[in-house]
Formats: sequence, C-alpha cells, structure tokens
Amino acid sequence: MEAYLDNSATTRVTDSVRDVVVRTMTEDFGNPSSKHRKGVEAERYLRDARETIAKTLKVSEKEIYFTSGGTESDNWAILGGAAANRRAGMHVITSAVEHAAVLMPMRYLEEQGYRVTVLPVDEKGRISLDDLADAICEETILVSIMYVNNEVGTIEPIAEAGALIKKKNPNTLFHVDAVQAYGKYPIYPKRMGIDLLSVSGHKLHGPKGSGFLYVGEKVKLHPLILGGGQQKGMRSGTDNVPGAAGLAQAAADAFATMEQDHAHLLTLKERLMNGLSDLPDVVIHSETGEKGAAHIVSAAFVGVRSEVLLHALEERGIYVSAGSACSSNKKTPVSGVLKEMHLPKEQLESTLRFSFSRFTTEEEIDYCLDALRELLPMLRRFTRR
Repeated sequence: MEAYLDNSATTRVTDSVRDVVVRTMTEDFGNPSSKHRKGVEAERYLRDARETIAKTLKVSEKEIYFTSGGTESDNWAILGGAAANRRAGMHVITSAVEHAAVLMPMRYLEEQGYRVTVLPVDEKGRISLDDLADAICEETILVSIMYVNNEVGTIEPIAEAGALIKKKNPNTLFHVDAVQAYGKYPIYPKRMGIDLLSVSGHKLHGPKGSGFLYVGEKVKLHPLILGGGQQKGMRSGTDNVPGAAGLAQAAADAFATMEQDHAHLLTLKERLMNGLSDLPDVVIHSETGEKGAAHIVSAAFVGVRSEVLLHALEERGIYVSAGSACSSNKKTPVSGVLKEMHLPKEQLESTLRFSFSRFTTEEEIDYCLDALRELLPMLRRFTRR
C-alpha cells in the first residue's frame, strides 16, 4: 500500500486537468499572439481561464495575470509593488514565518535601502494584529502576510489585517500569499482589503509551472519580465496556455466541491491528530478543528530525527515532508518557521509535516499511524544506542 501525505508540496492533477492540458498541447496548440485561427483558439482558452478564476474571487478578469507559480507571483507582488510605489515611502512589513519566496525579496529590498519590519509570531505561528497596527506608518507602502502557513497550517487573520491596514494607511498595498489557501477557502479580495494575491496551480491539482497574481485595478505595479508585451505588457513571454487552462480547470473543480472536500479534510486531520496524540513523545504543532488549515498537520517525534523517520516511512510507501519542499534541499533542514515559534531544539530536529488532498483516504491515515506505532520504538532504541 502507498500513502501520499505530502500534498502541500504538490498534488497530482485530476483527470479533467490532464485532459485540457493534453488538448492544448496536442490539438489547440497555437500561440495566442498569432493572428490566425489557431492563435485565436489559444487566446480563447486564456480568456476563458481568466473568467473562471476571476469568478472564484469575485473580481474582474482584467485583474488576473498568469505566472509560472507562487514564487514568481510573490516576487512580482513585492518587488514590483515596492518599485512602483517607492516615492510614497520605503517601508514594508511582513511576518517571520513567510515562505522564502516572500522573505528573500524582502531581504533584497532591505539591501536596496528599504526599511523592512518583520512581525514576530506566537507559539502557533500567528501574527499579532496589535503588532501590525503599531508597525504601519505613513511611509508603509506594502504589507505581505500569508493566508495559510505552508509548514504548520496556521491560518492568519487576513480579513482583520486587511481592514486594519486600510484604516491605518489606505495607500498601503496588502499582498497575501494564498498558495496553501486558494481552492480550500473562499477568498474575496475586494471585501478583505487584499490588493495582491499569489496562487500556485500545482497545490490544487493543477499543472506545475502554473499560477496567477491577482492585481487590484487601482494597484500600481511594475513588471519584472519585459519583452513581447503579453498580458498588457505586465508579464511578457509567450503565454503558457496549457498551464493557464489547466489551472482554471483545477480551480473550477476545487470550488465546485469545496464544502465536501473541506469536511473530508477535517475528518482526516482529526483522525491523524487523535492517533498521534496516543503516541508517546509526540508533540503536535498544528491547531485543531477550524483554527488551523484542514489539510496540514505538523508534529514532532521527539527522539527521532525527522530525516530518519521520513525515510523509514518512505520504505513503507508513506510519503511525508520534513518541512517546505522548496527549502528541503538546504544543508540546514531545521525549519525557520518552527524556530520563530520558539520550539525547543529537540522538536525542531524531529518534526514532520503531513498534508492531505481530496483524494487522501482514511485507510492511508490508518496505514501511516500503524507504521508510526511500529517504527518509533525501534528508531528511538537505535538512537539511544
């Protein structure tokens, strides 16, 4: 048996996504910039994809720009937003537990002379709205806060933060990394004060290399990629029609079954957390119920290094993560998110992340728990020796 429990790293595409991607690569494969019929057909896929995605957010299709994924969308929102609004101020705000695709651009801005405020988080990885309010000033041009933390599943107070930001400084842009939230939660940028929203397709059963950035119609944003003038000159380069069409199909599928998928994910989460709670020396970092994301559980298996347990599970056909897939190839595997939550060293070195999708079954959860019950005592004995 196999149990794929690493859906926050990537998901398998659905049959409907596969079909539209294959069709746009083998039949309707024209370049949407071409003026002949093949190009017009390809352009229609892009137009339909924008309309589909815009409807899920209740925004205009003119505010959707296709990208190569979450990293590009985050970089563009932060670097492009800062550059376009530099005259209004050079102060930006983020949190200590953001993805590297946000933290690295923030570090770059700091090198360019911007003042960067990094908000601390509590023991669950959540920012304080009071800290955010205290940090905003007349020179604040951009705030970037993620919706769902990719490692522990903490849900940040996005709607409250949006309202606070606009009250303190209406000109401050609010960027939200929604890579782990879009398709799992209803998100309405206009109501929530969100000016920029990043999404990645392969986190919700879409193709890798696909994503989009929502850019509010009144937002000033400089392009990062210059060239052929595609997407109104804001994001040049030959349009990735298969990626956009596949992403839109994945979004349509996700929003059509969101309620039942959410209930299913909560059931899986509760089942896994209850099983982990019965195991000795296991510390669960994720919050129960609706307080945390339904599809992510982070837990420390004290006394066993995370890499050792990860590979032991892998030998049983169980696939999990020791943290963010985007940073797991670094020499130092200890999570910056967990450090910012001030966890003790023994937990930092022994944490795994389990993440589910609509295709995950209760049998997979039980299979994983059975394997942990067998492996942990053995691995701990070996470690003590």
